[in-house]
Amino acid sequence: MKLYNTPAGIVLVWKDKAYDIFEGWDELVNRDSLYSYLLTITNNTSPIKDVDIKSIGIDVLAPIESQEVWAAGVTYLRSREARMEESKQSGGADFYQKVYDADRPELFFKALPHRVVGNGDEVNIRRDSVWNVPEPELTLFINSKGNIQGYTIGNDMSSRSIEGENPLYLPQAKSYEKSAALGPCLWVPENPISPKTAVSISILRNSETVFSGSILLSQMKRTLTELSSWLFRECDFKKGVYLMTGTGIVPPDHFTLAVGDKVIISIEGIGQLENTVALKK
Repeated sequence: MKLYNTPAGIVLVWKDKAYDIFEGWDELVNRDSLYSYLLTITNNTSPIKDVDIKSIGIDVLAPIESQEVWAAGVTYLRSREARMEESKQSGGADFYQKVYDADRPELFFKALPHRVVGNGDEVNIRRDSVWNVPEPELTLFINSKGNIQGYTIGNDMSSRSIEGENPLYLPQAKSYEKSAALGPCLWVPENPISPKTAVSISILRNSETVFSGSILLSQMKRTLTELSSWLFRECDFKKGVYLMTGTGIVPPDHFTLAVGDKVIISIEGIGQLENTVALKK
């Protein structure tokens, strides 16, 4: 089942039918057994008439209201290698090897809701960074009890030149206006997402593909429940939280994003998140 956060309210899409949901986003998604609750709605509510299912998701809001967004780093081998390479000159390369092998994962705060954009919106690169990349990530929605209830696509925009200069600059490399994108929906499946699920990305410049890549979730070093449990060790989230789970797809070191680039991220089951690169106005 897919929940779309639209300007007119929440729309549930299931089996090519759409249903209006007349309650707030925070209250809806934060309940336990969300899939079962949504199934009850489809059984007891008439679908919306004359709705073009394909049009839902094109101009929707990010699937978020008051939730924080957190992120995990160095959860794939490729990410570890990229971070070590970018930090060699600063002497910080060893830290990424150590966190990859450690019991404790790297978790960091990414964004408040007002800095998160949705499908079709612009994401920003920093003016003071010369090396910028998108990071395509499976993103968990975890309710206030610490239970994973659904999934969405995340784009964790990253300033590699800033993080590479000094690992302590991570907050500036990761957290700024429109540095996070989520969407196009919150996918609420009956069962946990399969490790065989693929995450894919394409970057278009002047309508031509300048980078693409794909990876399976099975290549992630840590489990999703492991990452979730570490986040909830000392934090409470009254309305739930989003957790980006790290990326295993990193463009080559000579690549950096340019204004006008289109970033298209796809995850099987969830759909496609598309954003255009811009500078803060």
